[in-house]
Amino acid sequence: MLSRRNLLGAAAGSLLLTVCGSAGEGRPKLRVSITGKGDGDTRLLFKAAGIQPKDFDLVYSEFQSGHLVVEALNGGSLDYGGMSEIPPIFAAASTIQSFRQIAVAHGDVNNQVVLVPKGSSARSIADLKGKRVGYVRATTAQYFLIRMLEEVGLSWDDITPVAMGVSDGAAAFSQGALDAWAIYGFPIQRAIATEGARILRTADGILSGNYLVSAHVDALADPDKAAIIREYLALVQQGFGWAAAHQNEWAGIVAQDIGVPRDYVLDQFRRKSATYELRPVTPEAIGSQQQVADVFFKAGLVPKRVDVRPLWDARFNDAIPKRG
Repeated sequence: MLSRRNLLGAAAGSLLLTVCGSAGEGRPKLRVSITGKGDGDTRLLFKAAGIQPKDFDLVYSEFQSGHLVVEALNGGSLDYGGMSEIPPIFAAASTIQSFRQIAVAHGDVNNQVVLVPKGSSARSIADLKGKRVGYVRATTAQYFLIRMLEEVGLSWDDITPVAMGVSDGAAAFSQGALDAWAIYGFPIQRAIATEGARILRTADGILSGNYLVSAHVDALADPDKAAIIREYLALVQQGFGWAAAHQNEWAGIVAQDIGVPRDYVLDQFRRKSATYELRPVTPEAIGSQQQVADVFFKAGLVPKRVDVRPLWDARFNDAIPKRG
């Protein structure tokens, strides 16, 4: 169940709207999510790459994490949203879903890490036994933390896990209230640049790199909206191609957006396990999410085994071009 703070965060996120396009009267709109800042911000990417939809407007809503995107999709306030493999699993364990996963945005897993503060004596995940470790519930951070603990013979009960949102986690980490922080995205570079934080372990070898593209069932049932989604997928792939071909320029834009020196972002780009690209729905993608769901069930963190197959819809596979 979401806390009152997270519910307020979801509500606030849905109010942080940005309309992008040629803003014609009566033009159709696609309501899409933005989760965090920096490299994963499609709004920022489209502006940098000079990409603009010709026949529709984009209405962006900002969210701190993927489970809030799932809440918004299920609530009908989004047409299109992105999240990791994990949030739909938690949602599907408790209710019927009002969205389908229509594509995979495959990307970097080295931007998913466990951070320790400056001066920490921890040198491996095993050193976190008995320590306070922050994480974002129902996200990749919770999943890779479970897997990292298992690798060194520890369980969830061997640490003091502290579930909190991204901004609360950043504040707690900065104030010394956490011994480690399982986190993803731009807070990593910010904590390294401003706090002297150190990466204890990346999620390379644990995460698949699959981030899911989802659409509300009503949008899928509307032929006009489905055609817009088809066009938008091609634009996203175009943007990913631009970013891969202009990494120095893109790093400067991302650095300015998240407020850290450009060199920190360039360093993260150089360590990427992969650059972003859209991929179609495949049995391998479905199997990867099922494996994650089974891990959470085994750990007792979801109330029942989740079959992820009904969450997927492959109708847009032919709409995803090869990345340039």
